[in-house]
Amino acid sequence: MRNVIYPGSFDPITNGHLDIIKRTAKIFDKVIVAVVDNPSKNPMFTLKERVELIKGATKDIKNIEIDCFSGLLIDYVKGKNISVMVKGLRAVSDFEYEFQMALMNKKLDENIETLFMTTNSKYSYLSSSLVKEVFRLGGCVNELVPDIVIEEMKKKI
Repeated sequence: MRNVIYPGSFDPITNGHLDIIKRTAKIFDKVIVAVVDNPSKNPMFTLKERVELIKGATKDIKNIEIDCFSGLLIDYVKGKNISVMVKGLRAVSDFEYEFQMALMNKKLDENIETLFMTTNSKYSYLSSSLVKEVFRLGGCVNELVPDIVIEEMKKKI
C-alpha cells in the first residue's frame, strides 16, 4: 500500500492546499494530511478547529485521513511507518526553504523521501497568511478558500 503524508499548518486550509490534496490522492492509496501544532506561530484557528475545517473541506475525498502532530515532522512520519511525504511548491522561494527541510530530514532519516508537487498556477500566489490578511482588511476571499473556512473566519473576526 502506497501511503503519503502531506504536512502543514493549514491556518486556514486554502484552495491551493486542496489542489495538492486532491492530486496527491489520485497518486497514492492513502494521504494523511498532518496538521502541525507550531506554538511559535500565532494561528487564527486552534489545532482542533483546523482539523475540523480540513475534514469539512475534504469530506468527498475518500482516501484521506486528517491527523495532527507536534515536534519534528520526521519523527511523526517514522511513527506512522511511512517513507514518503509530499510538499507543495508555489514559487522558487518555497523550493529553497522546502529543499533545505528535505535535506535536513534526509540527514535525520535517509529512508524518508520528500516529493515536491507544484501547485496549479491559479494558486501560485496564494498563502494562508495572505488569505487572513485580505480577510481581516475586508477583502473578498471567496475563490481562495472553501466556503466552510469563510464561515468560520467570519466568526473569528
